[in-house]
Amino acid sequence: MPDKNQRRRIFKAEVERLMDRLYGTALRLTRNPSQAEDLVAETLGKAWAGMAGLQDTQCFEKWVFRIMTNTFISERRRQRDVSFSEVTDTDDDGDEPSSLFDRLHQPFLLWWGNPEQQLLDKLLREDIEHALDSLPDSFRLVVIMVEIQGASYAEAADTLGVPVGTVRSRLKRGRARLQAALWRQAAQRGICGGSPPTG
Repeated sequence: MPDKNQRRRIFKAEVERLMDRLYGTALRLTRNPSQAEDLVAETLGKAWAGMAGLQDTQCFEKWVFRIMTNTFISERRRQRDVSFSEVTDTDDDGDEPSSLFDRLHQPFLLWWGNPEQQLLDKLLREDIEHALDSLPDSFRLVVIMVEIQGASYAEAADTLGVPVGTVRSRLKRGRARLQAALWRQAAQRGICGGSPPTG
Protein backbone atom coordinates (compact mmCIF):
# COMPACT_ATOMS: atom_id res chain seq x y z
CA MET A 1 0.00 0.00 0.00
CA PRO A 2 1.43 3.45 -0.92
CA ASP A 3 2.63 5.67 1.90
CA LYS A 4 1.18 9.15 2.43
CA ASN A 5 3.65 10.89 0.10
CA GLN A 6 2.99 8.36 -2.65
CA ARG A 7 -0.76 8.74 -2.16
CA ARG A 8 -0.39 12.53 -2.38
CA ARG A 9 1.54 12.24 -5.67
CA ILE A 10 -0.99 9.79 -7.11
CA PHE A 11 -3.90 11.94 -5.97
CA LYS A 12 -2.41 15.10 -7.47
CA ALA A 13 -1.60 13.42 -10.80
CA GLU A 14 -5.07 11.86 -11.07
CA VAL A 15 -6.87 15.08 -10.17
CA GLU A 16 -4.85 17.05 -12.73
CA ARG A 17 -5.66 14.44 -15.37
CA LEU A 18 -9.38 14.38 -14.55
CA MET A 19 -10.09 17.99 -13.54
CA ASP A 20 -11.75 19.06 -16.80
CA ARG A 21 -13.97 15.99 -16.79
CA LEU A 22 -14.75 16.37 -13.10
CA TYR A 23 -15.85 19.97 -13.58
CA GLY A 24 -17.78 19.12 -16.76
CA THR A 25 -19.64 16.32 -15.01
CA ALA A 26 -20.32 18.52 -11.98
CA LEU A 27 -21.69 21.20 -14.29
CA ARG A 28 -23.98 18.67 -15.96
CA LEU A 29 -25.19 17.46 -12.58
CA THR A 30 -25.75 20.87 -10.97
CA ARG A 31 -26.45 23.01 -14.07
CA ASN A 32 -24.80 25.90 -12.21
CA PRO A 33 -21.11 26.94 -12.46
CA SER A 34 -20.66 27.98 -8.82
CA GLN A 35 -22.45 24.88 -7.54
CA ALA A 36 -20.31 22.77 -9.89
CA GLU A 37 -17.15 24.28 -8.38
CA ASP A 38 -18.47 23.56 -4.89
CA LEU A 39 -19.32 19.99 -5.88
CA VAL A 40 -15.83 19.40 -7.30
CA ALA A 41 -14.23 20.86 -4.16
CA GLU A 42 -16.38 18.73 -1.85
CA THR A 43 -15.75 15.64 -3.98
CA LEU A 44 -11.98 16.12 -3.88
CA GLY A 45 -12.06 16.74 -0.13
CA LYS A 46 -13.91 13.48 0.41
CA ALA A 47 -11.67 11.66 -2.03
CA TRP A 48 -8.50 12.80 -0.28
CA ALA A 49 -9.97 11.89 3.10
CA GLY A 50 -10.71 8.39 1.82
CA MET A 51 -7.60 7.94 -0.32
CA ALA A 52 -5.89 5.70 2.22
CA GLY A 53 -8.78 3.24 1.92
CA LEU A 54 -8.55 3.00 -1.89
CA GLN A 55 -6.97 -0.43 -2.36
CA ASP A 56 -6.32 -0.16 -6.10
CA THR A 57 -5.25 3.27 -7.34
CA GLN A 58 -6.02 2.10 -10.90
CA CYS A 59 -9.68 2.45 -9.87
CA PHE A 60 -9.28 6.12 -8.90
CA GLU A 61 -11.29 7.49 -11.82
CA LYS A 62 -14.46 5.46 -11.26
CA TRP A 63 -14.07 5.88 -7.51
CA VAL A 64 -13.88 9.69 -7.62
CA PHE A 65 -16.80 10.00 -10.04
CA ARG A 66 -18.87 7.77 -7.78
CA ILE A 67 -17.99 10.04 -4.83
CA MET A 68 -19.14 13.02 -6.90
CA THR A 69 -22.43 11.40 -7.84
CA ASN A 70 -23.15 10.30 -4.26
CA THR A 71 -22.26 13.77 -2.96
CA PHE A 72 -24.60 15.39 -5.49
CA ILE A 73 -27.46 13.02 -4.70
CA SER A 74 -27.03 13.48 -0.93
CA GLU A 75 -27.02 17.25 -1.26
CA ARG A 76 -30.05 17.24 -3.56
CA ARG A 77 -31.97 15.04 -1.14
CA ARG A 78 -31.13 17.39 1.71
CA GLN A 79 -32.20 20.45 -0.25
CA ARG A 80 -35.38 19.16 -1.81
CA ASP A 81 -36.11 15.93 0.02
CA VAL A 82 -36.30 14.22 -3.36
CA SER A 83 -35.71 10.52 -3.66
CA PHE A 84 -33.96 9.58 -6.86
CA SER A 85 -35.24 6.06 -6.42
CA GLU A 86 -38.66 7.37 -7.45
CA VAL A 87 -39.51 7.62 -11.12
CA THR A 88 -40.17 11.28 -11.89
CA ASP A 89 -41.57 10.80 -15.37
CA THR A 90 -44.20 8.27 -16.41
CA ASP A 91 -43.85 8.46 -20.20
CA ASP A 92 -43.49 5.02 -21.72
CA ASP A 93 -41.35 4.87 -24.82
CA GLY A 94 -42.22 1.26 -25.53
CA ASP A 95 -39.62 -1.02 -27.06
CA GLU A 96 -38.65 1.06 -30.09
CA PRO A 97 -34.86 1.31 -30.39
CA SER A 98 -33.18 4.71 -30.19
CA SER A 99 -31.06 4.47 -33.31
CA LEU A 100 -29.12 7.65 -32.59
CA PHE A 101 -27.72 6.21 -29.38
CA ASP A 102 -27.62 2.53 -30.30
CA ARG A 103 -24.31 3.22 -32.01
CA LEU A 104 -23.01 5.49 -29.26
CA HIS A 105 -19.38 5.04 -28.25
CA GLN A 106 -17.98 6.09 -24.88
CA PRO A 107 -17.13 8.57 -23.60
CA PHE A 108 -20.44 10.27 -24.26
CA LEU A 109 -20.46 13.41 -26.46
CA LEU A 110 -17.06 12.62 -28.01
CA TRP A 111 -17.57 9.99 -30.73
CA TRP A 112 -20.69 9.30 -32.74
CA GLY A 113 -21.61 6.53 -35.17
CA ASN A 114 -23.33 6.47 -38.55
CA PRO A 115 -25.94 6.94 -39.94
CA GLU A 116 -26.59 10.10 -37.91
CA GLN A 117 -22.94 11.21 -37.77
CA GLN A 118 -23.39 13.98 -40.34
CA LEU A 119 -26.30 15.41 -38.33
CA LEU A 120 -24.41 15.36 -35.06
CA ASP A 121 -21.25 16.79 -36.59
CA LYS A 122 -23.28 19.90 -37.45
CA LEU A 123 -24.80 20.33 -34.00
CA LEU A 124 -22.92 22.54 -31.59
CA ARG A 125 -21.68 21.05 -28.35
CA GLU A 126 -23.84 23.58 -26.51
CA ASP A 127 -26.95 22.09 -28.16
CA ILE A 128 -26.01 18.62 -26.93
CA GLU A 129 -25.32 19.88 -23.43
CA HIS A 130 -28.61 21.81 -23.43
CA ALA A 131 -30.48 18.65 -24.42
CA LEU A 132 -28.78 16.74 -21.62
CA ASP A 133 -29.53 19.51 -19.11
CA SER A 134 -33.22 19.45 -20.08
CA LEU A 135 -33.69 15.82 -19.02
CA PRO A 136 -35.59 15.17 -15.77
CA ASP A 137 -33.16 14.47 -12.92
CA SER A 138 -33.88 10.74 -12.71
CA PHE A 139 -33.03 10.23 -16.41
CA ARG A 140 -30.18 12.76 -16.50
CA LEU A 141 -28.39 11.14 -13.57
CA VAL A 142 -28.47 7.70 -15.17
CA VAL A 143 -27.28 9.04 -18.54
CA ILE A 144 -24.42 10.94 -16.85
CA MET A 145 -23.40 7.97 -14.73
CA VAL A 146 -23.45 5.36 -17.51
CA GLU A 147 -22.56 7.38 -20.61
CA ILE A 148 -20.19 9.99 -19.18
CA GLN A 149 -18.72 8.38 -16.08
CA GLY A 150 -18.65 4.88 -17.54
CA ALA A 151 -20.43 3.26 -14.61
CA SER A 152 -21.93 -0.17 -15.16
CA TYR A 153 -25.67 -0.67 -14.81
CA ALA A 154 -25.05 -2.46 -11.52
CA GLU A 155 -22.89 0.40 -10.19
CA ALA A 156 -25.50 2.98 -11.19
CA ALA A 157 -28.26 0.91 -9.60
CA ASP A 158 -26.29 0.57 -6.37
CA THR A 159 -25.52 4.30 -6.20
CA LEU A 160 -29.11 5.36 -6.93
CA GLY A 161 -30.70 2.65 -4.79
CA VAL A 162 -32.83 1.27 -7.64
CA PRO A 163 -33.01 -2.09 -9.45
CA VAL A 164 -30.80 -2.65 -12.51
CA GLY A 165 -33.95 -2.88 -14.63
CA THR A 166 -34.87 0.65 -13.59
CA VAL A 167 -31.44 1.87 -14.65
CA ARG A 168 -31.87 0.19 -18.04
CA SER A 169 -35.33 1.70 -18.46
CA ARG A 170 -34.26 5.21 -17.46
CA LEU A 171 -31.20 5.04 -19.69
CA LYS A 172 -33.30 3.97 -22.66
CA ARG A 173 -35.87 6.67 -22.02
CA GLY A 174 -33.17 9.28 -21.41
CA ARG A 175 -31.46 8.37 -24.68
CA ALA A 176 -34.79 8.59 -26.54
CA ARG A 177 -35.47 12.05 -25.08
CA LEU A 178 -31.97 13.19 -26.02
CA GLN A 179 -32.49 11.90 -29.54
CA ALA A 180 -35.78 13.78 -29.87
CA ALA A 181 -34.31 16.99 -28.43
CA LEU A 182 -31.28 16.86 -30.72
CA TRP A 183 -33.48 16.19 -33.74
CA ARG A 184 -35.69 19.17 -32.88
CA GLN A 185 -32.63 21.41 -32.54
CA ALA A 186 -31.31 20.18 -35.88
CA ALA A 187 -34.69 20.84 -37.51
CA GLN A 188 -34.71 24.38 -36.07
CA ARG A 189 -31.29 24.93 -37.65
CA GLY A 190 -32.53 23.61 -40.99
CA ILE A 191 -30.13 20.68 -40.89
CA CYS A 192 -32.83 18.06 -41.19
CA GLY A 193 -36.56 17.75 -41.63
CA GLY A 194 -39.35 15.32 -40.94
CA SER A 195 -39.69 13.07 -37.94
CA PRO A 196 -36.83 11.76 -35.80
CA PRO A 197 -35.55 8.30 -36.79
CA THR A 198 -36.99 5.40 -34.82
CA GLY A 199 -34.41 2.75 -35.49
